[in-house]
Amino acid sequence: MPTSETGPAGTGAASRPPALIPIDRKRQPSGDEARARAMKAAIGVIAEKGTAALRMSDIAARAGMSTGHILYHFGKKDRLLLEVLAWSQADLWARFEEAVDRAASPAEKLDLFVRFYLPTHQGDERYALWTQVLTQRHDEAGRQILTELLDSWDERLEAIVREGCDLGHFADVDLPEFTVRAVAMLSGLSEDVMFGRSRWRHASPHAFALAALERELRPTDRR
Repeated sequence: MPTSETGPAGTGAASRPPALIPIDRKRQPSGDEARARAMKAAIGVIAEKGTAALRMSDIAARAGMSTGHILYHFGKKDRLLLEVLAWSQADLWARFEEAVDRAASPAEKLDLFVRFYLPTHQGDERYALWTQVLTQRHDEAGRQILTELLDSWDERLEAIVREGCDLGHFADVDLPEFTVRAVAMLSGLSEDVMFGRSRWRHASPHAFALAALERELRPTDRR
């Protein structure tokens, strides 16, 4: 359940909720600006209140928009979680791909993958959103959306490792099995961080995960 160290929704400790934006009904945002503001507000409200207590009016107050404007973008609450998650991941993937394009080697790309996957702190809003979505009951269409979102991160990791193997930077591994192990480890570490396990108070989950992956991918002649 990936998040981002550099994302708009997870850049510091969530010690207090952000201030609500006053509603100016004469100058409501429109188009992409309005949708982005609504989505960011929804991520924060969902992380704080969960889904059971979530109201469209809460999102509207956070975004500085009218409830009617929020309903226009989301239609109804049932559609909200998946839409917000899909928007959040598209935003994250765009920034991840931009960073990967600047990386000089598969090793740097692997480092970026780990950084973008793990939550940055206990209460990370993006990871909290994933947790909320996965605990809901979904119809077949909803399950398909979630499967595609999760599979997309597997595919990104596989592409990085495949490139490293082709260049001789990484050892040859069974790619599907490696991906399952890697993602399972990252998900477990993410849960530790969100729970606030004491083992990570003075240690870096990112450094731990990256070292474990690098050990498995290190070519035999370099061990």
